[in-house]
Amino acid sequence: MPSRLATSLCGVPLKTPVLAASGTYAYGVELRDLVDLAALGGIVVKGLSREPMDGNPPPRVWETESGMINSIGLQNIGVRAFVHEKLPQLRDSGTAIFANVFGYAVEDYVEVVRVLEDSEGIAGYELNVSCPNTKHGGIFFSSDPALLAEVIGAVRKIARRPLIVKLSPNVARIEPLAQAAAEAGADVLSLVNTFVALAIDPRSRKPRLGSGFGGLSGPAIKPIALRMVYEAARSVKIPVVGLGGISNGLDAAEFLIAGASAVQVGTANFWDPAAPLRIARELDQFLQQEGIEHAHDLIGTLKL
Repeated sequence: MPSRLATSLCGVPLKTPVLAASGTYAYGVELRDLVDLAALGGIVVKGLSREPMDGNPPPRVWETESGMINSIGLQNIGVRAFVHEKLPQLRDSGTAIFANVFGYAVEDYVEVVRVLEDSEGIAGYELNVSCPNTKHGGIFFSSDPALLAEVIGAVRKIARRPLIVKLSPNVARIEPLAQAAAEAGADVLSLVNTFVALAIDPRSRKPRLGSGFGGLSGPAIKPIALRMVYEAARSVKIPVVGLGGISNGLDAAEFLIAGASAVQVGTANFWDPAAPLRIARELDQFLQQEGIEHAHDLIGTLKL
């Protein structure tokens, strides 16, 4: 990729500012025969939990008019199996690997990161805080600044690697959460996660998904995601990674202009696993056409 795109995120070198989002690229190794992983900006692997999880009942995915709703249920092989089975294959991938981490109690996050800390080949962590804290009545970490700060602070104490915190859009205002995350020790914020959504079969009068509600992603959420990235980036001094409906290079440019330092591509990967590479090329073409020397020259340049 051209030098116009080369960048870094919290000290981690990236060939491009375009990464593959968690939950949309499996563990990375599954796609190595389809995509040159070394050319990617980075991969955020599928969410990892303390123990393996089977996920939600099918159907798990429903295509909407301008995106998709998923309710996978965070199915994964567990952090220890990841370390033994997947990570050895990722170490020579040639791209930055970020481990997405989730849990239902603070100690779950801490234990997953503790296991990963002993392993080589990981550039950093992304905490998925869009999970209910079962010890606090099911309140979501992502919706309460105090709970958010608690889990980030606990992980920060043991994590030597950079810490990305992935924020949920299902809140009244994003700024208090962004600020709480930054003050608690996050190195980077990523947003947005999916929007809680519902699809209904009018004939059966039942949900289209086996678990009822799901997470809406894809082009439908891009305008809202852009607004929230802009608000978050203005409220903190740490970098922000933007995601939500990015399908082409111009979409990526918009997120940079809104204040993101890098972007993640998610839903587009389901129909085109090489989407992050294509989007990076299109972003580079846009920079060249506009006479912009480097992608970072776009960051935070929105004129309001």
